[in-house]
Amino acid sequence: NHAKVRATIDAIADDASIDIDYSLGGRSQVAETAYLVGGGTTKRKQRTVRLVVRRTRLSDPTQLRLWPEWRHHAFITNRDDLTCVAADQFHREHAVVELAIRDLKAGGAEHIPSGHYAANAAWLGCAVIAHNLTRWTCLLGNQTAVTNTTFRTRITAVPAVVVNRSGRPTLRLPTRWPWATNFIGVLAALRALPGPSG
Repeated sequence: NHAKVRATIDAIADDASIDIDYSLGGRSQVAETAYLVGGGTTKRKQRTVRLVVRRTRLSDPTQLRLWPEWRHHAFITNRDDLTCVAADQFHREHAVVELAIRDLKAGGAEHIPSGHYAANAAWLGCAVIAHNLTRWTCLLGNQTAVTNTTFRTRITAVPAVVVNRSGRPTLRLPTRWPWATNFIGVLAALRALPGPSG
């Protein structure tokens, strides 16, 4: 029930929220409250759960005039061993794992092509290797905030041609290509890595 969740969040006192380091260019706070779930015709199915609420707001005065309200993100947790701040951190780390799984699926793991176990295992193995290679390239090239799909479309699938300049092959990038700086940065970072020893 959206209205019930909204009313529960609105009932949290302002001084009950704890500042956390989460938002860039804004403020973030976490609080918790009790929330009654279940219902229907009998009260036997009702139970009180722990509702953790993270709220964020921009801190720039100009933007704050446009969006003065807090934005709320609430979730229910059964982790009684964690403080509300630690529970929020755990929840965000879990979301990172979910995004990595989604990224892996988008890279080919979702489309297992065969009814044969060995073929599916080989396909999954290739998808995982490709996923990991792309993630390593992102990390080494300082492109950590992009998904594999974004990295492939912006960096790997380069709309360029190889030209021969005085006997030296050169990659000619298109004029005004929006991802040229990203590509050159990744290439420079990879070239700066030390080579194999021996």
